Amino acid sequence: MLQHRRQISELLSLRSSSKDGVIHLDNRLLNRYLSSSPIPRPYSLIIFFDASQLRDRSDLHLPELHSEFALLSSAFLRRHPPNTPSHSRLFFCDIEFKESQDSFSLFGVNSLPHIRHVSPSAPNPRSSDPMDPSDFARLADSMAQFVESKTKIPIGPIERPPPISGRQIGFLLVLLLIASPFLIKRVLAGETLIHDWKFWMVSALFVYFFSVSGSMHNIIRKMPMFLTDRNDPSQLVFFYQGSGMQLGAEGFAVLPHFPRLI
Repeated sequence: MLQHRRQISELLSLRSSSKDGVIHLDNRLLNRYLSSSPIPRPYSLIIFFDASQLRDRSDLHLPELHSEFALLSSAFLRRHPPNTPSHSRLFFCDIEFKESQDSFSLFGVNSLPHIRHVSPSAPNPRSSDPMDPSDFARLADSMAQFVESKTKIPIGPIERPPPISGRQIGFLLVLLLIASPFLIKRVLAGETLIHDWKFWMVSALFVYFFSVSGSMHNIIRKMPMFLTDRNDPSQLVFFYQGSGMQLGAEGFAVLPHFPRLI
């Protein structure tokens, strides 16, 4: 019990030094909190596996997923402040491939993105629970469902920062006020874009394409264009076999037939 209390104290200290509450692990720390800890441990770990050399691969979305993982950690801390018992029962961590290749091997991680839940009773890293790759399409929302289903601890609402700051909104309003006399003059003279029939034709075709391709669904749900095959990481999956999910590439399959439709 003394060792457990010491480990929790260290984890709380590491979390407090992180802006979003995500603890950065390496081989040494991971071994300290998993291998040397008596079973069962009084806490669970949610680990995000990252690789700096793969962050520029657009198909993996690692920077975006790590950002969503940080939002998940922040949501947990808002829902469970330090005065609540669950505050020290769950810790969000990340680990980077170049720094901790041995840890990737211990968990058997051979493809990214990857998230694992290490339960208090997990005897070794291989017995931890991986998140299904198809669930990454819904970002922090699906991550929250995964964590809640494994830990039985509610995460709380995911709060994303607004896309436009108050300063940017003020700048746009000032710009609009400056340009308003010129815009009014163009509207009265009938020389704006909305008076051009070509604009309406292109707009109608654009809306039609969005309707039949499912692109709006992909944008709203932030669906990836394709996924990495779990059985063969060198292969890509463009068509998801199952209901309730469509990859971005599926919608673009309508493109070869688009000229024929119009």
